[in-house]
Formats: sequence, structure tokens, C-alpha cells
Amino acid sequence: MAKSVLILGANSDVAKATIPFYITKGYKVMAASRSTDTLKSFIADNGLLTDKVSVHYFDAIDFDSHVTFYAALPYKPNIVVYAAGFLKDNEQALRDWQGSYQMMKVHYCGAVSILNLIAMDETNPNLERIIGLSSLSGVRGRKSNFIYGSTKAAFTQYMAGLRQYLFNRKITVNVIVAGYIRSKMTAGLDLTEALMLEPEFIAKAVVNADGRFTIVPGFKWKLIHTILKVLPETLVAKLP
Repeated sequence: MAKSVLILGANSDVAKATIPFYITKGYKVMAASRSTDTLKSFIADNGLLTDKVSVHYFDAIDFDSHVTFYAALPYKPNIVVYAAGFLKDNEQALRDWQGSYQMMKVHYCGAVSILNLIAMDETNPNLERIIGLSSLSGVRGRKSNFIYGSTKAAFTQYMAGLRQYLFNRKITVNVIVAGYIRSKMTAGLDLTEALMLEPEFIAKAVVNADGRFTIVPGFKWKLIHTILKVLPETLVAKLP
């Protein structure tokens, strides 16, 4: 039987871009999102075979539905990708608790809820990898995006601990720590064009994830990631 991959938050631009790559590698794909109609259109528009990819309704913040959702899947996954995302402008988030809370629920609470279920499923001996889409914003707190960044930092720390917890079961956990991605979530933001990455580029990093915990796509972003980790606080305070 073919191996399967479960993509949670599959309507994100990066997540959708992974689907053809996984199919090419021989996986059956379970694409899960609230936006099922959009996913079905994407599958039809790209000529993807419906016997290779199935669409499922998944709401990352409807925690009470996660047990039922997971139990109803047609296959127990070999690979799980958590790609659910939500962005609220930092200035707006500072004044709008619901916007802040939504980011917390999507990036952290929803991930912990569903990934705990998957990781602790003793009836699935085939689970071999869990991949999470994180962000450079979670590396250091910066005044321009620290609320969004804090939710990604929490997610990354959860994934780091999950990696250690699952080590003896030989299940690999990765985080894709991405910089600026040209996507619907970043549309309209004033971002440096020279640093923009295409969703397909990030998707290849997801599909080809190796044994490393932290995977930073793009040499420019690898350099920025390294600098951010060691930059003195007095200099971080001067960043936008």
C-alpha cells in the first residue's frame, strides 16, 4: 500500500504547493482545511488525480472536533505536515485581543491539540515524520511583529520537545523556519522584494525534509537566521 501524508491547513500557498510534489513521490495525500471548495478547485485546475489526493474538512481551532476528524481519516498517515496559519498586523493585534488569540489558537493551541493525538496514536506504527511550518519571526522578539512571532516561537519549542519525545520511536520531527513567502497571507505587506521566496521553493524544502530539526530554506535566510540568533539585544532593539 502507498504511503500517505496528512496536510493540516492545506489551503495555505505552501501547503498546496506540496501536494503535487508528494504525489510525484508516490504518496497518497489527505489535504485537510476549512476551505474544502478552494482545495477541490486547486486539485481540478492542476489536473491532480482524485485517487491520489482526498479533501477533508479540518478546523485547527475547533479543538473538540479533532478526535473525530482524525478517527475518520481514510489512512493513518506516514507523514504529517502542520501548515495552518493566520496573521494579524502587530499594531492591530496589540489593540485587538481576539486577533492575538486567533494567532495563538491557530499556530500553537491547534497544533498541540491535533499533533498530540497523532503522536500518541498507538494504532499507527507507520508514523515516521511530523513537519511544522514555522517562521523566522519566532527566532527573536522584534517590535514590529512580536505577537505573531511569539506564537511561532511557542510552536517551534513545542516541536523541539516533541522531537525529543518521539526520538526513541524513530519518528523525525522537523520545523521549516521560513522567511518572507509570496503568499495570500503576506499580500499587501511592505516586504523586501529581494528576500521574497516562492511557495514552491518552500514546498520543496518540506517534501525533501531530512534529519535536521531546523530547516531554513534559502541561503539569504540561512544567514539572517544565524545573525538573528547571535545578535546582541541592543542591536535587535534597533531592528524594525
